[in-house]
Amino acid sequence: MKKLIILLAILWWGLSSIANSVKADEYNKAVVANVITNTIQGNNVDISKLMEQELQKLAHQFTIESLVILQKYLPTILEGVAAELRMKADKELKCELLKDSEIKDDC
Repeated sequence: MKKLIILLAILWWGLSSIANSVKADEYNKAVVANVITNTIQGNNVDISKLMEQELQKLAHQFTIESLVILQKYLPTILEGVAAELRMKADKELKCELLKDSEIKDDC
């Protein structure tokens, strides 16, 4: 019983910290309240399954946030890649043009 209380406290702390970052107070309160209610009523709560579902939910939220960030910065990323490809093509052209000359400028 002591381990269960400690686990619930850790779960509550973890869900509370998540709630602050994703603004999902009501969902987390409902989950913790359900776990506590079922524990008091004597029903077994599969904590490992609950944690697995919470991790899946967090992974989904992280994926969505990552895609939003990627979408926001994708034009800048593509501009950087295009600039790098242009520099590489310019260097290859310069080396090709200087191939038979005595000038050896980074080629």
